[in-house]
Amino acid sequence: MKKAILNIITALGAALMATSCMDLNPKAQMAADHTWSKAANYSLFANQFYGWTRDFQGSTSLTAMNGVSDGPHSDFRSDLLVGTSENVYNKGTNVIPTSDPNYGQMYKRIYYTNLLLKNAESFEDKDDIAVPMGEAFFFRAYVYFDLVQIFGDVILVHEPVDLDNEKLYGKRDNRLDVIKACVSDLQNAAQLLPETPAEDGRLCKWTAYALLSRVALYEGTWQKYHNNNLEEANLLLDEAAKAAEEVMKSGQYELFYSDDLGGRDSYRYMFILESVQCNPAGLTRADNREYILAKRHDEVLKPIGLNITHATASAMFPTRKLANMYRCQDGLPIDKSPQFKGYAAVTSEFDNRDNRMNAVLLKHGQIYWNNDGKWRTEWTDADNATSLVASVFGNTGYSTYKWATERQVADASEGYDYPVIRYAEVLLNYAEAVYELNGKITDTQLDESLNLVRKRSNPNMKPLSNSLVEANGLDMLEEIRAERTVELFNEGFRIDDLKRWKTAEKEMPGNRIGILWRGTGFETAWPDQANMLDADGCVIKYSDCVWDARNYLYPLPSDELQLNPQLGQNKGWE
Repeated sequence: MKKAILNIITALGAALMATSCMDLNPKAQMAADHTWSKAANYSLFANQFYGWTRDFQGSTSLTAMNGVSDGPHSDFRSDLLVGTSENVYNKGTNVIPTSDPNYGQMYKRIYYTNLLLKNAESFEDKDDIAVPMGEAFFFRAYVYFDLVQIFGDVILVHEPVDLDNEKLYGKRDNRLDVIKACVSDLQNAAQLLPETPAEDGRLCKWTAYALLSRVALYEGTWQKYHNNNLEEANLLLDEAAKAAEEVMKSGQYELFYSDDLGGRDSYRYMFILESVQCNPAGLTRADNREYILAKRHDEVLKPIGLNITHATASAMFPTRKLANMYRCQDGLPIDKSPQFKGYAAVTSEFDNRDNRMNAVLLKHGQIYWNNDGKWRTEWTDADNATSLVASVFGNTGYSTYKWATERQVADASEGYDYPVIRYAEVLLNYAEAVYELNGKITDTQLDESLNLVRKRSNPNMKPLSNSLVEANGLDMLEEIRAERTVELFNEGFRIDDLKRWKTAEKEMPGNRIGILWRGTGFETAWPDQANMLDADGCVIKYSDCVWDARNYLYPLPSDELQLNPQLGQNKGWE
């Protein structure tokens, strides 16, 4: 722990932040005798907190910040996505690291939030510093929640303590106590933050409620499935449902949709909205009321810096499990739907399916991009000669183009925002929390939440309902989880969901497989494929993945244990 805050020299040795939330790099040192005497300085100090959220890739060594690149929350570590080389976390073969900034540096951030809140206690007019106080409460909860998701029990400290404080060398606090502190912090934040953001990209009270719905749902299901602690689980699940409902009733957010783009394309284009024309309807991110909190980017001021458009098709490969999870237009899974067309042709499995499948996965032979800044409803031969055409003959046989721009832009200069929290997640949090709490959910509750998400991309798909579930022998909880999975694919939720549901032990072992090759159109169209095949004739990308109970938490790094042996190692990693 000493190493975790080694760079904190004095209580006021923090960075003065630029007023623009597009620029979060330290600019100057705050003078100790002026830092906490003016309300404006609290806001300047709190600006740095906005640099701590997830992004496409982390701007520091904290891999927890990676939303799309490999990191603790990334789908690359789940059963839905593989890369060009094997991922040891996906394979279940990771070992105890010597060091891990995801532990140490987060306590530096906690120190900064504690520092602001401590000094706020003696500030005369609390109303003048209500917003930065709310931001400190929010981000302290945000960081602690990250720590709990990764490591479980962690040391809970709400004071900017000195380096030699005994608290920093003691035992870890129980994860439930830490989450309860997060819930309290987010409730405080909701009372302090404004009804609407002071400017784009800033927090408001509904941001706090949205994160609260995520935190309480996560720990509620963890307590239910890992600890059988139903009393605490139900309290948290009730908190999650109520927090989500607060956001839903606020009227501040709505799912991104445009008649000019249509159902499927509204979902796809939402992820690549910029401040310039980036779609055929001329919509920009200013038209998007779905993102509740986003990491902001701009082609000129702050480009993403990751070659994400090319990476989607050349480095991110969905698995067959993801493809099979998309329901058919009758609302049924492929093993129950008469609409499913099977695998005989290379693209037949796409027919009659959830439109999000077509929005995320590329069909073989699909013309999907021409980097000249024009959008087409029909493609001429001249267009075809200069266009990118999907070829899925490689890796898993599935390719994705979620996060891929269609406008003419230099590599790594895409300027769309990363959705840290979006409204669709809140709606899905609500549906899941209600069902987990009560063991049932009404059709009205489904129509007010989950079915809004489903219908955005699929106006003609049958909604999820109790009658649909009963008539077809479905499991309501499984359907709710499947809807969440396909909607939030590659946004950093899947592996955490498997962990909190305690289903990773079922879903993670085995092979990561791709398309059905044997006996289909792939066998003749892709005769030289070099992947191994499983017993069903599907290509194998990763083989012999394992999962041990210890993998539900990451191991603490050995250097932190040497500094503080009382931390204790997570179970199974001793």
